[in-house]
Amino acid sequence: MKAAVFTRYGTPDVIELVDVDTPVPKDDEVRIDIHAASVNALDCGSVRGTPFVVRLMMGIRAPKETRLGVDVAGTVTAVGSHVTSFKPGDTVFGNCRGAFAESACAKETALAAKLDGVTFEDAASLPVASFTALQALRKGNIAAGQRVLVNGAAGGVGTFAVQLAKHFGAHVTGVTHTRNLEFVRSLGADVVMDYTREDFTRGNERYDLILDCHATHGVLSCRRALNPNGVYLIIGAPPSTGLLTLVLKCVVLSAFGNRKLSLFMAKRNQADLATVMQLVNDGQVRPAIDRRYRLDQIREAIAYVTDGHARGKVIVVMEPRSDAG
Repeated sequence: MKAAVFTRYGTPDVIELVDVDTPVPKDDEVRIDIHAASVNALDCGSVRGTPFVVRLMMGIRAPKETRLGVDVAGTVTAVGSHVTSFKPGDTVFGNCRGAFAESACAKETALAAKLDGVTFEDAASLPVASFTALQALRKGNIAAGQRVLVNGAAGGVGTFAVQLAKHFGAHVTGVTHTRNLEFVRSLGADVVMDYTREDFTRGNERYDLILDCHATHGVLSCRRALNPNGVYLIIGAPPSTGLLTLVLKCVVLSAFGNRKLSLFMAKRNQADLATVMQLVNDGQVRPAIDRRYRLDQIREAIAYVTDGHARGKVIVVMEPRSDAG
């Protein structure tokens, strides 16, 4: 079968599409024939090897894990001896190792059932971006009537954050580029702000919760944009940003007053996957898919997301396997 791999850090040109053995699921895993996968900033950072914390996890000089991709949707073809939730023929979505491939194995607990009203492409767009947005809103104690700002509202996490915040009854401001203003408004944002013309940290508006998907402003400036008892969460940062420095600034500033600032890291959660799937199936949330690529265009897909201009999610669609059956 075909799979995308990389054996050194660099530009998307280091990615190769190679023939590998069809994986065999472990006792707690299922094997999936993949219909669609989606690209995350995590994938781009893995290829570049930045920020440096990526190399600490993956290997200093070269990646130890050479398979690429984590978001997946497909059909179960085999299950391990301890798996009880799924059987061959079930359609699922969630997280796995090596999602940019014709087939992959995933832990049973990393997957949830795909509902019939949701396409494989939409399902593949959900995992990391949607549960990150959901968990960040919960961390910020989201409640009806709150004023929420999403910086980076047109990105993968941002598009879900805007819609989920509206679902919870918040008043939402979406910050984005000029070209994305109408797009973010279509997601349900009450106010859209063009960051090329306005700086939300310099305005008079104050927010109960700020979800910052880009960390393009100083932490102290963002703190000033919070209401008393407000929460500021960094859920993404440029590769050049010192994560340790950001964390220390958040800790120090949170020690003074009631405003809370922190770097947010989502955790894989099967129940959260099922929650967002139901919302999509019911039409309460809609995935925003920017572009679709074939598996043999994986370099182009990674490059497009790396450039930072994707609106919503970028999907990699698998063609039927030549060795299937």
